[in-house]
Amino acid sequence: MSKCRIPLGPFHPLLEEAEFFNIKVEGEKVVDIEMETGWMHRGHEKISETRTFTQSIFLVERICGICSTSHPFACVNAIEDIDNVEIPERAKYIRVLIGELERIHSHLLWVGLAGHFIGYDTLWMWAWKYREPILQLSEKITGNRNHYAMMRVGGVGRDFDNSLIPEINPVLDMLEKKMVMLAGAVNDDPVLKSRLKGVGILTKEDAINYCANGPTARASGYDIDVRRDDPTAYEVVDVKVIVTQNGDVFDKAVVRVLEIIESCHIIKQCLKAFEKVQGPIINKVKEISPGEGIGRYEAPRGEVFHYIRSDGTNRPVRHKVRAPSFSNIPTYKASCIGIPLADALITLASVDPCYCCTERSLKVFDTKGRRLEESLLKLSREKTKKIRKNFYADGVSPLERIFEL
Repeated sequence: MSKCRIPLGPFHPLLEEAEFFNIKVEGEKVVDIEMETGWMHRGHEKISETRTFTQSIFLVERICGICSTSHPFACVNAIEDIDNVEIPERAKYIRVLIGELERIHSHLLWVGLAGHFIGYDTLWMWAWKYREPILQLSEKITGNRNHYAMMRVGGVGRDFDNSLIPEINPVLDMLEKKMVMLAGAVNDDPVLKSRLKGVGILTKEDAINYCANGPTARASGYDIDVRRDDPTAYEVVDVKVIVTQNGDVFDKAVVRVLEIIESCHIIKQCLKAFEKVQGPIINKVKEISPGEGIGRYEAPRGEVFHYIRSDGTNRPVRHKVRAPSFSNIPTYKASCIGIPLADALITLASVDPCYCCTERSLKVFDTKGRRLEESLLKLSREKTKKIRKNFYADGVSPLERIFEL
């Protein structure tokens, strides 16, 4: 049987952002797959160390456009953790409201793209049609369809306008009905069921071993959700965690559709509370003490984790970010090996990967604590020189000659 490697990326219609997968196949079966990172790294962690705490919140909002409240949510949680800052009750409901609106539009985006990847463009158009009213509500509430700029240390930066409640409820009612209709249509479609059921299975054991989180883990029967397990702001609402058992692409879609309906229920709890809960929306914090803090938040893709260290000045001295895709993407080693090549792309997409959230640079040390980046760079350059000598008599490539001219 013939063996070959198929490059996927760094630019490909399947990939919303630049990334590179090297897929090894025997005939039509995937036998190995590797991912090369580094195409989207922008150095947010290092930049954050040169910004004030407030500026860092705006900075991490730009890590991902779709998760543009998830990173700020986790970031303010980490800063507030240093001094055990309490936020007003109304601010908690506003944070939850924005977070769940983002979860809805993110899941609908994935449902639409998943339909597009397998050639079911009707599903794509349906999902994105129902996503649009959610984006419009986000704009009316925050001023922006994405990048909401709502999170502040000690609360939120903008109050919720109670006059919007009569406008929001009908949109949520409509969306719930459409999601029930969509779930029924998908479940009754024999082509979709045969295309997605039993495809790209991630077992519960593998989900735990690979530290999977979010819908990727819950579709495999792994019952975890930061909103319930470590509630910051979410303690003011009831959250039903959606869990299925099969771990295939179909179940990942089911989890996301049901989570959309649950998000509608959570938002309705917030709307009822706004009519009763009044008062301030921010507890103003003048300074951050020296110390360390961690912030967790259940983003649409799973747990976002931020670590911040303060030395008592107005900026972090260390800011570490771990996005859910960093843990979810490697699960392809368990879910893609052994499946047909035609199923590999939808299996890769089933974790709803965000590559710009995942990218990072590494500091490499030897056993004596010495930095090795320069040593690795030297080895790389020496190898390049050896290759040049083998290919060019004088060690200079034609491309270099062009630049010399």
